[in-house]
Formats: sequence, structure tokens, C-alpha cells
Amino acid sequence: MTDAQPHDPTDPTEPTGPTPPADADARRPARGRAQDHTAAVERALAALDLDTKAALLSGQDMWTLPAVPAIGLRSLVMSDGPVGVRGQEWNAEDPSVALPSPTALAATWDPGLARRAGHLLAQEARRKGVHVLLAPTVNLHRSPLGGRHFECYAEDPLLTGAIGAGYVRGVQEGGVGTTVKHFVGNDAETDRFTVDNRIAPRPLRELYLAPFEHIVEHARPWGVMTAYNQVNGATMTEHRALVQDVLRGEWGFDGVNVSDWTAARDTVRALRGGLDVAMPGPRTVYGAPLAEAVRAGEVAEAEVDDAVRRVLLLAARTGCLEGVPAAVEPAEVPQGIDGRAVAREIARRGCVLLRNEPVGAERRALPVDATAVRRVAVIGAAARDARVLGGGSATVFPDAVLSPLEGLRAALPDDVEVTFALGAEPRTRVPYAREGFTLRARYLAADGQLLAEIPRSDGQVRVMGRLPEGVTRQNLGAVELTGSFTPRSTGSHTLAVSGIGGLRLTVGGAVLFDGRCAPDGNDPFEAFMHPVERRLTAELTAGESVGITLRFVPGGPDLGEGLDGLNFALGHSAPQLDDDAEIAEAVRAAAGADVAIVVVATTDEVESEGFDRRDLRLPGRQDELVTRVAAANPHTIVVVNSGSPVELPWREQVPAVLLSWFPGQEAGAALADVLLGAHEPGGRLPTTWPARLADAPVSAVTPADGQLTYSEGVYIGYRAWQRSAPAPAYPFGHGLGYTDWEYESLDTTPDSVRVRVRNTGDRTGREVVQIYLAPTADAAPDAPERPARWLAGFAVVEAGPGESAEAEIPLPDRAFAVWDEGDGGGEAGDVGTAGDGGWRRVKGVYLVEAAHSVDDRRLTAEVTVG
Repeated sequence: MTDAQPHDPTDPTEPTGPTPPADADARRPARGRAQDHTAAVERALAALDLDTKAALLSGQDMWTLPAVPAIGLRSLVMSDGPVGVRGQEWNAEDPSVALPSPTALAATWDPGLARRAGHLLAQEARRKGVHVLLAPTVNLHRSPLGGRHFECYAEDPLLTGAIGAGYVRGVQEGGVGTTVKHFVGNDAETDRFTVDNRIAPRPLRELYLAPFEHIVEHARPWGVMTAYNQVNGATMTEHRALVQDVLRGEWGFDGVNVSDWTAARDTVRALRGGLDVAMPGPRTVYGAPLAEAVRAGEVAEAEVDDAVRRVLLLAARTGCLEGVPAAVEPAEVPQGIDGRAVAREIARRGCVLLRNEPVGAERRALPVDATAVRRVAVIGAAARDARVLGGGSATVFPDAVLSPLEGLRAALPDDVEVTFALGAEPRTRVPYAREGFTLRARYLAADGQLLAEIPRSDGQVRVMGRLPEGVTRQNLGAVELTGSFTPRSTGSHTLAVSGIGGLRLTVGGAVLFDGRCAPDGNDPFEAFMHPVERRLTAELTAGESVGITLRFVPGGPDLGEGLDGLNFALGHSAPQLDDDAEIAEAVRAAAGADVAIVVVATTDEVESEGFDRRDLRLPGRQDELVTRVAAANPHTIVVVNSGSPVELPWREQVPAVLLSWFPGQEAGAALADVLLGAHEPGGRLPTTWPARLADAPVSAVTPADGQLTYSEGVYIGYRAWQRSAPAPAYPFGHGLGYTDWEYESLDTTPDSVRVRVRNTGDRTGREVVQIYLAPTADAAPDAPERPARWLAGFAVVEAGPGESAEAEIPLPDRAFAVWDEGDGGGEAGDVGTAGDGGWRRVKGVYLVEAAHSVDDRRLTAEVTVG
């Protein structure tokens, strides 16, 4: 018998799988340095005048705060970082390790692995000169339509808090700060700049604030990012009740509160609401406007001092304040981490095997026995061009991406024939020019003078806030993406141009497009990230190179006061068959193969930051593709490459369905590991997958009259599905492995449970033991209405064939508590501060359920809480 690492929800980052180094505790920030930091901060603050203090609270550009050499303060550098550290440049010139999406990390149910991911990201941040990561995102999966669903962890606050705390501890053990975001209620993208989310005190406390509270208590983050939206009538960058009273007052958060980019609106209200840093610069509501407000008597300089203290403390912790040791000294940080290995491990352990049935009378469809097959058909556009990232501000640029097709070809024996068929094109936009193109970006002054020239790996040129050296907004007249293209096929090639401003495309000396493109919609970030596309065609001959130039004259949008961005692109698609012919070709390939592997996917046109999803359908004719391939080959395996739930109407027509999420740069290697059985898929669903959008209990993401009311209360995710008549396609916590588990015993007290499970299969495997609490009819007479059950703890165990493993899982007091709204009632207008109520332990008899998923409960015991 083997013992699992105990998973304590009161310390959710204790490793439950592969553990950090044995000396990890020694790497935690030394508490003894706190006094040094406090003294250094006070000395530095005393040396600053009002204007300098005000400037310190305002970004000097897109990603940095100003330096103050007189006090030994270096410039603090921030970077987006949920799945990788992009740095200050938005291009591929300085590549980044690209980890799988946060949903994939949460699907491992392993805070220890999240902590190791944090160590890697801190290593990447130090390499790029970054001091603070703008991550993790711990908003909840309230609705499956949430556009940023892939960047958040789960629908459950405990699982979200546990994974988020592991991530935060790992990054900060590497000497790099985190900003937990988006505080709070940023659970959808529609009208995110203005929406007023109306959330009653109880769900606000029990669900939406809970992951932030968990992380503050157990990981002590150095930063929090406040969101664009309002909560109960107050903009979050000005929400004194939730920031000053709850976050800082009740929870004791001592870090920096930074605004989401361009979210700060009012100087006085922001400062009094608890906002420390307004980003990005150079012009924000802080800086000169803040100094003027102090001189006008609108705010006290002491209020400014409090915010500056927190910024200086962050500088001290990250090593940016001279004369004081950083929170983690260089010799203490984890180093030498193999980024590709970590990315591959997360990807394969996050894969969720949704279905695995026998093929005829033979063994189950997965894993594929590579010694028993001679022909493998790999089908789908995403098999060749996997979607490995969710997009938006989480975008990074890895130095290489291994596609599923490449990964399978590399892993299968040489005598296995692998064929590829496109099947169905899911994209409505033309992909960036890459294959056959040699390109460079030339930055030109108005008079044509060359300011800078940078090689490009594809047809996209994107800059946010930091232009190449020698280029400024004032001297830039145009950018030319220029070079040559050598087609590999003869025929009608599709070209596309996109970008907001003037565009002129010249191919082989002929002008194909010359005009201006205007923004679409009223979200400047969305307009910037996904500009309108114009398509053109060119008749080209295989092997004959042509010159190609796309000239771009910037025309907006303004990403913030004085902050212009550049984003334009050249797209290309080679001649190809129409959809009917492509699907027919895929069916022929499948019919002639021993096994067919179909990779279906979402695209950044339907799932990305900046907008919510309209439905849960796979784009294009991918559902038809799966149905027809399955009819042609009974051994069809479908890999779902999406960051959040999609409808799978064909799921019972195929023997195996594997969910890979957005799997990061090692997509192909990890997928081959799992499909061919080198490793089992270790993931469990962190969110419920509906069979149809119409069945989802909560789907509203569109405000009415500027407000979005969370009328479902505490009933989201599996809590809501337990009350819903239609069953989901796959429940929360579901996931199959390549072995079977017997739950042998469950012992419980009001403080903890001990579960013993046995591996009854023929190979080593992992099991995620989930503990749910369910109130019984013997609850206290005044007990409030509660969900049928809720997650109270979990642990990952590992055992070989025939071996048993035990997990001891504490039950924290909070698991038996509800937020009592007191005399204020449950109106959404209440913010749920300390004065509105408090936590109340609900007495009575509870069922303690040891489960494989929320709908697959194996053992039950009773516990009485007095």
C-alpha cells in the first residue's frame, strides 16, 4: 500500500503528485526579511516629494512603473503570464515557453504541479527581466458561454483557490510577484468595461470572493488586479467596500492593487477605493492629476503615502529596491527547470478521457497498441495546426509548436503509415502567412526613412505599447511587411489583409488592395485584437517566387490615453478542395486505416478574450466530419482541442473521446504519450460539460440595461446541475484512466477523512479522490437552503497494479459554513461586507462522500457537526 500526499484544503498547495524539491520550504520568502522591508520602505517614502509619489502610482508606459534612482528604486516590469511570460514585446523575437491553458492545469487537480508551473514561469520572468506576472485568473466558470473560460480554472471555488494558490506560491518562490485577477465578478466578457454585476452577499462570499480569499490566506500574493466591471453599483477600481474593507481589512492583504489595463476612471474615487496603481501609462488618472487633487484638498497626501508604501514593498520583495534583500534571494530560487518537460507533463496530465469503450469484442479504443496497427489516419485542420493557446492577453510566442500530426508521426514505429486529411476547415478567417513566405517588417518615417527592420516568422505584426528601438509614435509613418512568397501549389491562392488604418497589398508588382479598414464594435481591445479582414485572390504558379508587400499606415484604435497599438496582418490560404470534397477525402482515409484519429477544435473567432461565445457548437462542419468518419471506421478516436465546453452530438457514435484543452507548445508530444499509452490521461473535469447549451442551468452573459443579475444565487456549475432535470454530457470531476479503482474504506471525523483505494487494473495509475459534503434531513432547523452537495477536499493518489493507496483529507470549518446575510437580507445591492453578516457554521448531520466524480460517489459515511 502507498500513501498519498495529504491534501489539506486549508493549505491547498501541498503537493499531491510529483513534489517540488525537498528543500522547497527553505525557498519560501523569509519572514525575517519583512522588518527589513518595512524599514526600507519608510526610508524611501520619506525621501520622495508629492509629484514623485504620484508618478510612482502611474504606469510610465504599457508595462512598467517609473524608476527613482535617488532612492535606489529600479523600474518595475510587469507582463502577462497565465501560460507563459511574454515580456514587454508582443512578438516572436524573444520566444516564451507556452504552457497549456489554465483549464488544463486545473484538470490535473494537482496544486503541487501548479506550483512547479509557477517555478518555471518565475524562471522565464527572470530571464526576460520581468518582476510581476499579471496572473493567475481565478474568476469562476459561471456560464459555459464565458469568453475567457479557458483562462480561468474551474466552476468550483475550492478547486480554483487550490490551483491558484499553488501557482502563486510557485511564482513567488521564484522571486517574482503575482497579481491575482480579476477582482471580482469578471466572469464574462460582454460589456465588460461597463456592466454592473448584481451579486447578492451570499453567492458573492461563498463563490466569487472565495478563491481570492483562499489565495490571500494561503499563498500571500504580492498583488491583486481589480476588474473593469462594477459589482452592485460600484466600479471595481473604486470599490472601497470590497477592496479596503474585505480584501485588506478582513483578509489582511498587504500587496499592491493594480488596475486592469485602462480600467481606472476617476482619480479621487480610485484612490479612496483602494487602487494603488493605474495602468497603463503614460497618462492615467494618477500621476499629475493625483498630485493636483492633493494640492486642491480633494485627497490627503497620507492616502497617497499608503498606496506608495505598497508599491515600494512590492519593489523590495522583487529586488527592485536597493539596500534591502529581496523576499527570495537568487540562491534560493528554483533553477534549471526544463520548460518543455513541464509543458509536456501538464498537457498529458490535464488530458481528460471522457469516453473509452471497446471496439467490437476487442480491447478498449485507448490506448492504441502501436504494434497492432499498420495504417493510422490523422484527420482535422487542428491535427496539423493545433490551437495551443487561448489568445487575447494570454498570448505568448513559443519558439516551436509540435502539432498532433507531428507528435504521432514521431512516436509511431517507422513501419506504421500515417496519412493526413484536412476534413473540414473550422476557421472563417484566413490563417497568417507562413509556409513559403520570407518576410520582414520595415518601420518607416513619413519621409520614407528606415527606422527599424525586424525579421518576421509569419504575416502578423503586433505591438502593444513598446515599439522597436528607434521607433516612436511621433516618428512612425508606416510599416511595411515585405518579402517573397514561393507557392507550393498552382492555382487560386487566397490572401487577406487586416488592420485598422490604411492598407495596400502588392503582389508581383500588382496592387491587389488599397484602402482603409475601420474598427468594428465598441470594445477597443476586441477591435485591436481581431480587426476586420479583407480577402483577395491571386493566381500563382508552384515554385515561382513573387515579391509581396503589405504597407500599413496606423489609424487606431487608441488602447488608452496616448497609447497606440499596432496590429495588422497578411493572411494566406493555399488552393484547396471545397468542404464536401475535403470531408469525402477524410472519409476515404479513415476507411483505409486501422484507426482514425480526428482532432476537432474551436478557433479564436469563437473562443477568445474580448467577447463571449454565442453557442457551444464546434465551428464549421466538424460535427459532420466526425459522424461520417465514425461511420467509415469503428475505431475512431476524437480529440477535442478547446479551452471550454463544446457540444459533442456524436459522442456515443465513437468509442473514445479525449479532451486536450489548449495543450501548449508540446501538444503533439503529450497527445502521443496519452494516445499510445506511454502515460495515462490524468485529468478530471474542472467544469461540467453540457450535452446542449439549452440544458445549461446558467447561461446568461448579456446585460440588460447595463446590469447582469446573478439571479441563480449559489447555484452555478454542478451545484446547479444537481437541481436540473437534464443530465450533463459529462459531470464535474469526471475522467477515465487506463486502470480501474476500487474504493475500499472511508473513515471520517468532523475534522478529516481517510480514504483507501486500490488499483484493480494491470498498470500503474493515478486517481483523484474527491470528497463531497451533503446535508441531511437532520440539519439544524434554521439551516438555510444549500446545494445537494459541494466539494470539500480532494487528493491525487498513485498506486501500481493491485496496490492500495490512502489519502487523508482535512475538512476545514469553512466546508460546513454559509454566509449569513444578517438583517440586510439577500439583496444584490448589498456588497457583503463585515457589517452585512458573517460566516455561520451550520450544525447537523452530513453525508461525507468519497467520489470519482460528483455523480459517481463510491463510499459514504456520516458525520455530526455540533
